[in-house]
Amino acid sequence: MVSVITRIEKAGMPMRTMDPFLFCVYHKDEYPAGNARMEAPRRGNGADFNPKAAYRMYHGDKVPGFPCHPHRGFETITATVTGLIDHTDSKGNAGRYGHGDLQWMTAGSGVQHGEMFPLVNDSAPNPTRFFQLWLNLPKASKMP
Repeated sequence: MVSVITRIEKAGMPMRTMDPFLFCVYHKDEYPAGNARMEAPRRGNGADFNPKAAYRMYHGDKVPGFPCHPHRGFETITATVTGLIDHTDSKGNAGRYGHGDLQWMTAGSGVQHGEMFPLVNDSAPNPTRFFQLWLNLPKASKMP
């Protein structure tokens, strides 16, 4: 029997993939306790991706995460392990998922969305860990 596993590597960000139409990231952040507004104790700089830090703000200012942005023709699959993600979009949809939940989203018609990591615990750490796969859609499904 031939094995389908070709190699095993430590999870990083982003993960190397064999196909340029597949992008995979792994997020692991040891967020501290938040305040009453679910904010981190420090502000982000808009591009906080330091892999050696205990936690990253990413593009977030006070709440870590990825504020409203477009995806131009991707399917994204987000698999949470621990922590919470608040997802919103420009059509007024919103939801919170995490702690083992899976989200599948198609982003190809011009809708913008945001993914923020609320620090809901104000007296305990807020660890967040999840994987995200991006699958590139055909040109006909992308934004003009």
